[in-house]
Amino acid sequence: MSAAPRSCLYFGTVMHQRLRPRRHRLNYRVFTLYVDLDELPALHRRLRFFSHNRFNLLALHDADHGDGAQAPAAWVRQQLATAGIDTRGGRIGLLCYPRLLGYAFNPISVYFCFDSCDALAAVLYEVHNTFGERHSYLMRVEPGAPEPVRHRCAKRFHVSPFIAMEATYHFRLRPPGERLSIAIAETDAGGPLLHAATTGERTPLTDARLVAALLRYPLMTVKVIAGIHWEALKLWLKGVAVHRKPAPPATPVTIVPAGGPAEREGR
Repeated sequence: MSAAPRSCLYFGTVMHQRLRPRRHRLNYRVFTLYVDLDELPALHRRLRFFSHNRFNLLALHDADHGDGAQAPAAWVRQQLATAGIDTRGGRIGLLCYPRLLGYAFNPISVYFCFDSCDALAAVLYEVHNTFGERHSYLMRVEPGAPEPVRHRCAKRFHVSPFIAMEATYHFRLRPPGERLSIAIAETDAGGPLLHAATTGERTPLTDARLVAALLRYPLMTVKVIAGIHWEALKLWLKGVAVHRKPAPPATPVTIVPAGGPAEREGR
């Protein structure tokens, strides 16, 4: 008897709260896709309303992730090898917004990288901005590390024009299970600046659930990008300072050593 698929949907919420210099909060109901990348071919064959690299009601396209040219799993494994993290024989799970009717925007996609014993060995956080750029932070998970997993790193990639580059990210998460929980705090020299969290409840990845997701959130991916610009307008009207966009990092991945915010660049 074959094992139950790990891929699923999560129905929940995303929350952002800006603390300074003006308080600002948003809270949206969303659903997210969690896919075991090894299961993609079987999902493509089994599901009528989900496709891989083809148009459908919901789809996952390689071009939206990694370097955009190769399969995300292969690209992530290259980054793991560069960082000296051995996950040979392990699986990779990707948490993201799928394409809905051909469109998606992911402020952040998260890759959960497991070793051959199915223990979480690394997390790759792939950040996208509205200028069509992306940058990733690759962080090791030490063997036996308690949950929730905690990471921190210096910000290296421009995301919001209302936050300067001199900031630090603090990640807190658990591997996806019956519940989804990912929290990100951003701090600067003045202390806590921004809190963001994504939570959700697991539901099976079936055609019926895919249709239900589309009916409940028919314009979700459009709403994500529209919401970003709408919230930006409100921040601007509140008088929050705008920072000039710097050049993107010279390399697509920042490899963060365990235990601190120092980092080195990957290929």
